[in-house]
Amino acid sequence: MRIIKKIDIYILLNFLGLFIMTFVICIFILLMQFVWMHITDLVGKGVGLGVFVEFFVYAVASVVPLALPLAILLASLMSFGNMGEKFELTAMKSAGISLFRIMRPLTITVALISVMAFFFSNNVLPVTQSRLWALIFSLRQKSPELDIPVGEFYGGINNYKIYVRDKKSNGQLCDLMIYDFTEGFQDASVILADSGRLFLTADNKYLVLKLYKGETFENLKQGDDSGGGVNKPKPYRRETFEQKNMLIEFDSDFSRYDESVLADQHVSKNVTQLVNSIDSVNQIADKRSSDQSKDMVENKYFARDRLPKRRVQKDSTYLAGSYSVDSIYNNFTPIQRERALRQAVEKAKNMRDQIEYNALLLNDSQEYIRKHSIELHRKFTLSFACLIFFFIGAPLGAIIRKGGLGMPVVISVILFIIYYLIDNTGYKMAREALWPVWIGMWLSSAVLLPIGIFLTYKAATDSALLNPEAWIKVYEKTKNRVMIIFGKFKKAINKK
Repeated sequence: MRIIKKIDIYILLNFLGLFIMTFVICIFILLMQFVWMHITDLVGKGVGLGVFVEFFVYAVASVVPLALPLAILLASLMSFGNMGEKFELTAMKSAGISLFRIMRPLTITVALISVMAFFFSNNVLPVTQSRLWALIFSLRQKSPELDIPVGEFYGGINNYKIYVRDKKSNGQLCDLMIYDFTEGFQDASVILADSGRLFLTADNKYLVLKLYKGETFENLKQGDDSGGGVNKPKPYRRETFEQKNMLIEFDSDFSRYDESVLADQHVSKNVTQLVNSIDSVNQIADKRSSDQSKDMVENKYFARDRLPKRRVQKDSTYLAGSYSVDSIYNNFTPIQRERALRQAVEKAKNMRDQIEYNALLLNDSQEYIRKHSIELHRKFTLSFACLIFFFIGAPLGAIIRKGGLGMPVVISVILFIIYYLIDNTGYKMAREALWPVWIGMWLSSAVLLPIGIFLTYKAATDSALLNPEAWIKVYEKTKNRVMIIFGKFKKAINKK
């Protein structure tokens, strides 16, 4: 019993070391990918170091759901691959220890990691996600840092394009061309200047552009273009100046979005809040659908069947309490027919608009429910994916018996790409309402779980499923049999 405990500690320490290393590597790779996606929101905004640190902290938390299953897969594959390559698994099995007994301490550890992953996605991730996206929205609204390049148009100022041919060391801008689109693209004005200086006001709310020795070209608006053609010359105004000051609205302060703006978003809620939101919106959607159906049936489609019964002349085609639409229409005068048709078309259009509006209201509610349901299932699929990847990586490492960062990394990346493609496909199907949400979100688990069970069974029965030597032997045997059959066939042809 004491030897078994030492083996458990040895296996556990071996796995945890590899897990920490692979987890850090996965976090770094996924973090770089996330930062690259939002690089335009970060570069050139002139924010402080604290904002960047805050962004990276929240970004690390957002990539944990992807990094954790991949790290477990890679660590378990490397751990059992190393033990198989060093014949440690063979020694343990020869001592009467089964593969399931060897995997037991790691199974308990991965189960604890899965539970921690659920608590992380339920309690920590909603907070970090709301703060991260509030920070991203704040960075997107932040005006870019004022650094006009030389030799190219600068569009960092709204409604303005500035071209500078040269820039002196003292900050003076030389040979400027400015396009002003504040009145619209068709009424743009062009300003040329020999030199100029650019600086912010004391409150950092406005930009002052002081220009020297230049001229302005501006199109004049015409009240009536009916008398002219396409080629009619448009009047413009030309103004020369020795000095001109332009005051441009340019808020360079960093204003944060309030996190309460995202309070009703699915990414900022835990399981309890998601369930409550889904139930509340479901009740609202059901009541709205019922009210709309009742209104359409009683007041739109079948309202004519509820008209009060009235008696008409006996010699007409009407019966008591009923009527014929064709007969009524035939008895109309031409003017009455035109009026009736116009009213019918108008009522049909109004009914169509009402139906489209009702469908839009219901679609908004259904989309809200789908997003919250997807997020609810995602919190559980993360933890389950950790267990599945362990039961894929551990038996796979015991089968291939290759450690290091070569073969395990290749196999892990391939398996994770397959998992990501399947999971992303299910997510999109659920988001577009093509599949039920639970099918789309659990699709990847349903596909990978049988693979994990199959590999665990093969590893427990000492199968040579992925052993290269076994496949080489199969290839050699097949090759020899083919050569024998080909030789016999050749001899038969020669005898003929």
